[in-house]
Amino acid sequence: MIKSKSWYCAKEKDTAEIGRKLSQNAQKGDCFALYGTLGMGKSVLCRAFIQNLTDVNDVPSPTFTLVQSYPAKNFDIYHFDLYRLKTAEEIFELGMEEALYEGVCLIEWPEKMGGYIPQKSIKIEIKSEKQGRKITITGPERLLDFE
Repeated sequence: MIKSKSWYCAKEKDTAEIGRKLSQNAQKGDCFALYGTLGMGKSVLCRAFIQNLTDVNDVPSPTFTLVQSYPAKNFDIYHFDLYRLKTAEEIFELGMEEALYEGVCLIEWPEKMGGYIPQKSIKIEIKSEKQGRKITITGPERLLDFE
């Protein structure tokens, strides 16, 4: 069952905690689409997600490489940053199709994919609110069963 849940994050560590908790119920084939303007914490959430499931400590934003992959216990994690894409079709050059079937995808700037955004994507919206961030996740209930 699909549902939405929101959290207020006063600090960066709160955003990271959402990423860690979200990773705990991730399954092969999950695609997380992260929406938010520059500086909202998309990379912070992704970094914590990846670090929680791998032995990798240094998780850079793939702004210039566009994609980084990380081996986890049950699947590979593909971290995409599509900010620099010129056309939506460039996703096919990045191996996006294979990544969607073979592992778990974290996609920053999914709006750059145009109509290629997978229908079953888990939508993560990060917006500025008061002095912090409001994170709203819309996806399967199994992923949102945490406080």
